Amino acid sequence: MDISQVFGYFGALLIGLVLGLIGGGGSILTVPILVYLMFINPVTATAYSLFVVGVSSVFGTFQNIKKGLVDFKTAIVFAIPAFIAVYLTRKFLVPAIPSEIFTIGDFTLTKNVAIMVFFAIVMLLASISMIKERKVAVDTSSEDVKFNYPLITIEGFVVGVLTGIVGAGGGFLIIPALVLLAKLPMKKAVGTSLLIIAVKSLIGFIGDIENLNIDWAFLLIFTAISVVGIFIGTYLSNFINGKKLKKGFGWFVLIMGVYIILKELL
Repeated sequence: MDISQVFGYFGALLIGLVLGLIGGGGSILTVPILVYLMFINPVTATAYSLFVVGVSSVFGTFQNIKKGLVDFKTAIVFAIPAFIAVYLTRKFLVPAIPSEIFTIGDFTLTKNVAIMVFFAIVMLLASISMIKERKVAVDTSSEDVKFNYPLITIEGFVVGVLTGIVGAGGGFLIIPALVLLAKLPMKKAVGTSLLIIAVKSLIGFIGDIENLNIDWAFLLIFTAISVVGIFIGTYLSNFINGKKLKKGFGWFVLIMGVYIILKELL
């Protein structure tokens, strides 16, 4: 095992730590760790990321269910179009992308570079969401809240396609949607989003099993280390303010996103 792999497994622990401490965002690190430290190609890395994110989110979901922070009705409405979209994306869309997309002069945009650049753009959007930490005001005074089903369905489908391409959970898109469209309080939106992420990530990964050779031994070890990180992070969250950490982590993700774009395009 070389030094980069040691850092890679440490990165797996860090993914879980971040998820445990700030309740999301850790999944955005999974693909860069797998690609740059474990030297796994981006298509396989996004597939592995779906599995790591899905399993990690399952553990987070159980903790939120105990606290009564999961709205199952909303989760089902949002998750059905999301998991259909992510499955179809992994099964058909990602394999259909040509290995060389286009060439301009000496520059050729390959499938791997395109996936990493698109992933970096998602990282930048996620980082802005963490740094700004928008407070969404919602009127929950009415007891009989009517969901905006068409918009929730469209948002679920869009998030599913995005998740399928980059292998990240998309919590930064799901949480505002749950607050604005399903009128959920912020804490319940965070808890419900983890259940949605768990379901769509694992179903998306099923779409990969037939297309890719999965190194199960490596994937299970990497995932197990990440889950250990979640328990450590959850314990530390009793002593550390996750909100302050979230902004700092947002800046880290922003720098990583810029670094990936420069590395892949230059």
